[in-house]
Formats: sequence, structure tokens, C-alpha cells
Amino acid sequence: MHATHVIKKPVVTEKGTFAMNELNRYTFQVDLRASKDQIRKAVEDLYKVKVEKVNTQTRKGKMRRYRYGLTQESTIKLASVRLKDGDTIELF
Repeated sequence: MHATHVIKKPVVTEKGTFAMNELNRYTFQVDLRASKDQIRKAVEDLYKVKVEKVNTQTRKGKMRRYRYGLTQESTIKLASVRLKDGDTIELF
């Protein structure tokens, strides 16, 4: 799988911004089929940094009730990536 197919987009939240600045951790939405090794390689290739650790989380889509019935949101996979000291990613 190509690096641009593995990483879909960075996740920017208040908690994630704190982790970026203080803990050198970055969160990305990734493909559901991607493994930790593929995520590590994709981040290193795209951003030219060294990855120390990768944690993943799969969030099941919630059921939502609308006027016309029930629908289910799509399931997403998030990856939290910790970089080696001295490495940073410019997201903005």
C-alpha cells in the first residue's frame, strides 16, 4: 500500500494539539487495513522523520437516528505516532 493511501489526514483537536506541542505525538486518520509497520513507514516517508512508537485505535461507527430512519456512521482508524526527540512535523 502506498504511503498516501495509508495516511488519510491529520486529526487536529485540542487534546491532539497539546500532545503535538508537549509530548511530540501526532494523530492521523489512517486506512482501516493498515498495520502499525505500514503506518510507521508511511509517516517516515511522507514527513522525513523518525518514528519511535505507533498506537492505533479503531472507532466503530455510531448509529444515528434521522427523520427517514437509522443510519450507521463509518468506522475509522486513528493512529497516534510518537516521534524521536528533535523531530517535528509542520502540519500548518
